[in-house]
Amino acid sequence: MDFLELEKQPLSADPKRALIGDDEHGWGSNGVFNFEGGCYAKLIDLSEEDEPAIFGTTRRFGTVLENVVLNGEGVPDFHDTSKTQNTRGSYPIEFIENRTGDSKGGHPQNVIFLTCDAFGVLPPISRLTPSQAAYHFISGYTAKVAGTEIGVKEPQATFSACFGEPFMPMHPGVYADLLSDKMAEHGSTAWLINTGWSGGAYGEGNRMKIKYTRAMLNAALDGDLDAVEYITDGRFGFEVPTSCPGVPSEVLQPRTTWTDGDAYDATANKLAEMFNDNFKRYEAGVSPAVNASAPAPLE
Repeated sequence: MDFLELEKQPLSADPKRALIGDDEHGWGSNGVFNFEGGCYAKLIDLSEEDEPAIFGTTRRFGTVLENVVLNGEGVPDFHDTSKTQNTRGSYPIEFIENRTGDSKGGHPQNVIFLTCDAFGVLPPISRLTPSQAAYHFISGYTAKVAGTEIGVKEPQATFSACFGEPFMPMHPGVYADLLSDKMAEHGSTAWLINTGWSGGAYGEGNRMKIKYTRAMLNAALDGDLDAVEYITDGRFGFEVPTSCPGVPSEVLQPRTTWTDGDAYDATANKLAEMFNDNFKRYEAGVSPAVNASAPAPLE
């Protein structure tokens, strides 16, 4: 088993790997397991070409479509946002043919953290040290996007400890230690994948293409990034590959995708400061090594 899905259902429905579950997983002594039992996918702009497995479920009896507008012939129009951008589909996991029979897997060799960076400054994929993995797990940085929450018209940066703060009754450092112990025991590598914006912040840049995200994810899982050259990001400290199969090299280094390098630096410093301000809540409950993984704004 080499993939622990944390938040983005379209990436988990990958034809190359059997689906364990859409969301809500545990990692125990026998490996990874799902305890949700179904799938709940966003359907906005769904296409058969980009997401064939999910698209196929919308043609089966038993799938529940929420807020989806039907045309005159009763066919769903996934591009129609006249009701809301938050269009969803609920369906049994059995509707995905390429799945595990028992919603279980072994111990993951790669753990993926997904973030949606609305500032457009985080690399699309980064390799993390164990301490950096704990830091970013505790930080839980992403963006609220239109269609996910009422009143959100454009992405808003947010931090949610362990990517699920309301469900964590103990200090996030406790869960980070559990994750770190599991990763150390099984030799797992942590990656941070940014599915957000590139070439500028929201309103100026463009959303990362899902085909690029899939290519980077597959390269990490298949070991194609093990021997490539890496550049250490000066602010955030993590390693960024300089090449990846199926992805233009310039996409991997976010500063090069901006037309104004100074604007990138200012925005990246702003995000680094947001990380630091947020982490003040947790610094007393984590190790010095985790605290040292905080980003450092550059002059």
